[in-house]
Amino acid sequence: MPNQLAQSPLLSSESAQPSHSKALTQGNLERLQQIRHSCAHILAMSVQRLFPETKVTIGPCTETGFYYNFDRASAFTPEDLGKIATEMRRIIAANLPIIREAVDRAEIEAEIGALNEPYKLEILAGIASGETITRYFIGSPDAGRAEHSEAEPSLLDLRPTAPDEFWWDLCAGPHLDATGEINPDAFALESVAGAYWRGDESNAQLQRIYGTAWETPEQLQAYLHQKEEAKRRDHRQLGKLLKLFSLEEKAGGGLVFWHPKGARIRRIIEDYWREAHTQAGYELLFTPHIANLDLWKTSGHFDFYRESMFDQMQIESQAYQIRPMNCPFHVLTYQHDLHSYRELPLRWAELGTVYRYERSGTLHGLMRVRGFTQDDAHIFCLPEQVAGEILAVLNLTEEILSDFGFNNYEVNLSTRPDKSVGSDEIWSLATESLQQALSEKGWAYATDEGGGAFYGPKIDIKIRDAIGRLWQCSTIQVDFNLPERFGMEYVAADGSRQRPIMIHRAIFGSLERFFGILIENYAGDFPLWLAPVQVRLLPVSEAQRAYASEVVKTLTRQGYRAEVDVSGDRLGKQVRTAELEKIPVTAVVGKREVESHALSVRTRQQGDLGTLPIDELIAKMQIAIAQKTTL
Repeated sequence: MPNQLAQSPLLSSESAQPSHSKALTQGNLERLQQIRHSCAHILAMSVQRLFPETKVTIGPCTETGFYYNFDRASAFTPEDLGKIATEMRRIIAANLPIIREAVDRAEIEAEIGALNEPYKLEILAGIASGETITRYFIGSPDAGRAEHSEAEPSLLDLRPTAPDEFWWDLCAGPHLDATGEINPDAFALESVAGAYWRGDESNAQLQRIYGTAWETPEQLQAYLHQKEEAKRRDHRQLGKLLKLFSLEEKAGGGLVFWHPKGARIRRIIEDYWREAHTQAGYELLFTPHIANLDLWKTSGHFDFYRESMFDQMQIESQAYQIRPMNCPFHVLTYQHDLHSYRELPLRWAELGTVYRYERSGTLHGLMRVRGFTQDDAHIFCLPEQVAGEILAVLNLTEEILSDFGFNNYEVNLSTRPDKSVGSDEIWSLATESLQQALSEKGWAYATDEGGGAFYGPKIDIKIRDAIGRLWQCSTIQVDFNLPERFGMEYVAADGSRQRPIMIHRAIFGSLERFFGILIENYAGDFPLWLAPVQVRLLPVSEAQRAYASEVVKTLTRQGYRAEVDVSGDRLGKQVRTAELEKIPVTAVVGKREVESHALSVRTRQQGDLGTLPIDELIAKMQIAIAQKTTL
């Protein structure tokens, strides 16, 4: 499912990082791209003014800004970033023109050679023969050239050293017309990171300076605020603070250890998922974690995606592969019996743990790991059943995501790419079925023409979290490839053997990643139904501990997750500890509470509720849990 095994059933690529809020990108997106691309060039120009020995590589736009990679012997410091930002503002204030120029390959190669910029030569060599080669100047090249004799100038002499001189780089654009079009208070340099030339670890290590740029200072401030919020909500830090999970390096990177509190939440999620799927007409499967390598060759994954699969193991002279996906196992289960058209659709779901090789540099908390559990499901159906099954999946997706607090989605429909398998007729049927289901559901969606997998069209659903970020989670994919490769059949009404349509779908994507998203969405303040500890009793003294323990037994017998603070700390510290651990409900137990068989209740969301009988507290919790809200 979503991860790096692109164009494999339910294996579309997913980033560890979310997309940012539309609120941060409102306005003219083309204009933002021009601003950011121009800022990248101004960044490089500033660096080479201040540190002339530095060589430049590439500097693209990003979703929220820009970066540029540099080759420099010494590391950039925070003080250097401050100097560079100041120089960038000088260039912006000078309102220098930004000029596009088409160039001859041989001439520009000679000029780059004179500049001693080896990376530019590599970039030039990568431009296809016959393709237009362009560069962009900051400042007027004619003004700079006028200072030289009529002989061909050496651009080594023209390297910018003062605000009125110019700078250039190979680039396809787009850019603004002048540096002064950038608001000097709407950009910021953010950080320095390492990067390899062309992303290859065998190449030179470079330094990457990241920046962000916007149309207005208000947009910049909104972005910086969201960035601070994201830092506060970082699931890696909260996971450690709340003792939910860890990634133990002694066991190897990218493998998740679920601690008791995290495991409680996972169990709640799994139990909910199983019940929701049972109610929706799914049967649950359990399949192995390894299989003979031939299975992955039949599915095609070994030939196309072996770089993302772990090495094989030898068992009795046969090669076995730890599974990177669940799909072929469900196909084999289907093929165990010959099915009639009367049995279809078959809906099979599994929480299947898979393993994929990820480079250590790409691992990111729970968002990108090497072992994770997909909420996989596969539907085997007749062609005429596709639209109805897709609509049912959309309804189930909405039900589940809404219960976890996600009600705002961005939906994309990806259609047939140039290279694909399957007939025109079946592609049209599948695409129209997806469109029909989305139309009946009433969801607005964007169409990515040609963006589908080679085996079928798909729907991708991104959820928007509490601070406006978009996360890719749910996906629904129609597949013509695996039924063909495995020779899947059903007996049609006329007695002939026909291929079933296979639909792959996931709602969470993976439990690990979805759990990380949940942590960040709630900032660790889980609603009552998900909280690992729902109620903590805080005895004022040792004398009240026995009563508190009896109350916990009562709550536990009724299915609530309750505990007593046994630290022996003073009440004030017990309260602070519960706040830090984000316990939804705390109940102080003193002499008066013991005598009245009640509890002095406080919740994180509503504050003090006063003294409540135990039954009244239970009634309030029942309502909050049933409505999946906070108390």
